Amino acid sequence: MRCPFCQHDDTQVKDSRPTDDRAAVRRRRYCPECGGRFTTFERVQLRELYVVKRNGRRVPFDRDKLQRSIDIALRKRPVDPDMVERALNKLVRRLESMGESDIASETIGEQIMQALAGLDQVAYVRYASVYRNFRQVDDFEKFLDTMAGGDDRADDA
Repeated sequence: MRCPFCQHDDTQVKDSRPTDDRAAVRRRRYCPECGGRFTTFERVQLRELYVVKRNGRRVPFDRDKLQRSIDIALRKRPVDPDMVERALNKLVRRLESMGESDIASETIGEQIMQALAGLDQVAYVRYASVYRNFRQVDDFEKFLDTMAGGDDRADDA
Protein backbone atom coordinates (compact mmCIF):
# COMPACT_ATOMS: atom_id res chain seq x y z
CA MET A 1 0.00 0.00 0.00
CA ARG A 2 1.41 3.38 -0.97
CA CYS A 3 1.79 6.03 1.73
CA PRO A 4 -0.65 8.92 1.13
CA PHE A 5 1.85 11.39 2.63
CA CYS A 6 5.19 10.63 0.93
CA GLN A 7 4.07 8.11 -1.75
CA HIS A 8 6.55 5.49 -0.45
CA ASP A 9 5.53 2.07 -1.84
CA ASP A 10 6.21 -0.07 1.21
CA THR A 11 4.03 0.52 4.30
CA GLN A 12 3.54 -1.77 7.28
CA VAL A 13 0.29 -3.01 8.78
CA LYS A 14 0.30 -2.35 12.54
CA ASP A 15 -3.24 -3.51 13.39
CA SER A 16 -6.07 -5.31 11.55
CA ARG A 17 -9.60 -5.84 12.75
CA PRO A 18 -13.04 -6.30 11.20
CA THR A 19 -15.45 -3.38 11.14
CA ASP A 20 -18.50 -3.57 13.42
CA ASP A 21 -20.71 -4.99 10.67
CA ARG A 22 -17.92 -7.34 9.51
CA ALA A 23 -18.29 -6.06 5.94
CA ALA A 24 -14.71 -4.82 5.79
CA VAL A 25 -11.31 -5.12 7.44
CA ARG A 26 -9.87 -1.97 9.00
CA ARG A 27 -6.08 -1.76 8.84
CA ARG A 28 -3.90 0.76 10.68
CA ARG A 29 -0.76 1.34 8.65
CA TYR A 30 2.62 2.94 9.28
CA CYS A 31 5.10 4.34 6.76
CA PRO A 32 8.74 3.63 7.75
CA GLU A 33 9.90 6.34 5.33
CA CYS A 34 8.06 9.40 6.74
CA GLY A 35 6.55 7.98 9.96
CA GLY A 36 3.00 8.71 8.79
CA ARG A 37 0.07 6.67 10.10
CA PHE A 38 -3.17 6.07 8.22
CA THR A 39 -6.14 3.73 8.03
CA THR A 40 -7.31 1.64 5.08
CA PHE A 41 -10.44 -0.46 4.63
CA GLU A 42 -10.54 -3.68 2.66
CA ARG A 43 -13.93 -4.76 1.30
CA VAL A 44 -15.15 -7.69 -0.76
CA GLN A 45 -16.19 -6.68 -4.25
CA LEU A 46 -18.58 -9.20 -5.78
CA ARG A 47 -18.43 -7.78 -9.30
CA GLU A 48 -17.35 -4.75 -11.28
CA LEU A 49 -20.30 -2.39 -11.41
CA TYR A 50 -20.97 0.30 -13.98
CA VAL A 51 -23.47 3.13 -13.74
CA VAL A 52 -25.52 3.84 -16.85
CA LYS A 53 -26.28 7.56 -16.86
CA ARG A 54 -29.48 9.05 -18.26
CA ASN A 55 -27.63 10.06 -21.43
CA GLY A 56 -26.50 6.43 -21.94
CA ARG A 57 -22.91 7.01 -20.86
CA ARG A 58 -21.39 4.16 -18.84
CA VAL A 59 -19.03 4.99 -15.95
CA PRO A 60 -17.44 2.80 -13.26
CA PHE A 61 -19.36 2.64 -9.99
CA ASP A 62 -17.74 4.76 -7.27
CA ARG A 63 -18.60 3.86 -3.67
CA ASP A 64 -17.04 7.11 -2.45
CA LYS A 65 -19.35 9.16 -4.67
CA LEU A 66 -22.31 7.27 -3.24
CA GLN A 67 -21.09 8.02 0.28
CA ARG A 68 -20.62 11.71 -0.53
CA SER A 69 -24.24 11.99 -1.76
CA ILE A 70 -25.51 10.39 1.42
CA ASP A 71 -23.23 12.55 3.57
CA ILE A 72 -24.50 15.72 1.87
CA ALA A 73 -28.12 14.75 2.54
CA LEU A 74 -27.25 13.94 6.17
CA ARG A 75 -25.20 17.09 6.78
CA LYS A 76 -25.90 18.50 10.27
CA ARG A 77 -28.36 15.69 11.04
CA PRO A 78 -28.07 13.65 14.27
CA VAL A 79 -27.39 10.26 12.66
CA ASP A 80 -24.82 7.83 14.06
CA PRO A 81 -21.94 7.40 11.55
CA ASP A 82 -21.93 3.64 12.21
CA MET A 83 -25.56 3.46 11.08
CA VAL A 84 -24.65 5.36 7.92
CA GLU A 85 -21.75 2.98 7.22
CA ARG A 86 -23.98 -0.08 7.73
CA ALA A 87 -26.65 1.37 5.44
CA LEU A 88 -24.01 2.18 2.81
CA ASN A 89 -22.54 -1.34 2.97
CA LYS A 90 -26.01 -2.86 2.70
CA LEU A 91 -26.83 -0.65 -0.29
CA VAL A 92 -23.60 -1.59 -2.11
CA ARG A 93 -24.15 -5.31 -1.41
CA ARG A 94 -27.70 -5.00 -2.73
CA LEU A 95 -26.43 -3.36 -5.94
CA GLU A 96 -23.70 -6.00 -6.38
CA SER A 97 -26.15 -8.86 -5.87
CA MET A 98 -28.70 -7.59 -8.41
CA GLY A 99 -27.08 -9.86 -11.00
CA GLU A 100 -26.26 -7.10 -13.47
CA SER A 101 -22.97 -5.31 -14.01
CA ASP A 102 -24.72 -2.28 -15.55
CA ILE A 103 -27.04 -0.43 -13.20
CA ALA A 104 -29.15 2.55 -14.22
CA SER A 105 -28.44 5.74 -12.27
CA GLU A 106 -32.18 5.95 -11.56
CA THR A 107 -32.03 2.57 -9.79
CA ILE A 108 -29.15 3.78 -7.63
CA GLY A 109 -31.02 7.00 -6.82
CA GLU A 110 -34.09 5.06 -5.70
CA GLN A 111 -31.93 2.75 -3.57
CA ILE A 112 -30.31 5.78 -1.91
CA MET A 113 -33.75 7.23 -1.18
CA GLN A 114 -34.82 3.96 0.47
CA ALA A 115 -31.67 3.92 2.60
CA LEU A 116 -32.14 7.55 3.66
CA ALA A 117 -35.81 6.98 4.49
CA GLY A 118 -34.65 4.43 7.06
CA LEU A 119 -31.99 6.74 8.50
CA ASP A 120 -33.48 10.23 8.65
CA GLN A 121 -36.66 11.72 7.20
CA VAL A 122 -35.17 15.20 6.70
CA ALA A 123 -32.21 13.76 4.78
CA TYR A 124 -34.67 11.71 2.74
CA VAL A 125 -36.59 14.86 1.73
CA ARG A 126 -33.35 16.74 1.02
CA TYR A 127 -32.11 14.02 -1.30
CA ALA A 128 -35.50 13.62 -2.96
CA SER A 129 -35.71 17.36 -3.64
CA VAL A 130 -32.49 17.21 -5.67
CA TYR A 131 -32.98 13.74 -7.16
CA ARG A 132 -36.54 14.45 -8.28
CA ASN A 133 -35.66 18.01 -9.28
CA PHE A 134 -38.21 19.90 -7.19
CA ARG A 135 -38.81 23.33 -8.71
CA GLN A 136 -41.62 24.80 -6.62
CA VAL A 137 -43.06 24.61 -3.13
CA ASP A 138 -45.91 22.53 -4.57
CA ASP A 139 -43.42 19.80 -5.44
CA PHE A 140 -42.39 19.58 -1.78
CA GLU A 141 -46.01 19.59 -0.61
CA LYS A 142 -46.97 16.75 -2.95
CA PHE A 143 -43.95 14.72 -1.89
CA LEU A 144 -44.60 15.30 1.82
CA ASP A 145 -48.24 14.32 1.34
CA THR A 146 -47.18 11.01 -0.18
CA MET A 147 -44.70 10.48 2.69
CA ALA A 148 -47.43 11.10 5.26
CA GLY A 149 -49.59 8.47 3.60
CA GLY A 150 -51.71 10.94 1.69
CA ASP A 151 -53.48 12.37 4.74
CA ASP A 152 -55.69 15.33 3.85
CA ARG A 153 -53.80 18.49 4.71
CA ALA A 154 -56.44 20.53 2.91
CA ASP A 155 -58.86 19.81 5.78
CA ASP A 156 -56.52 21.69 8.15
CA ALA A 157 -56.69 24.89 6.07
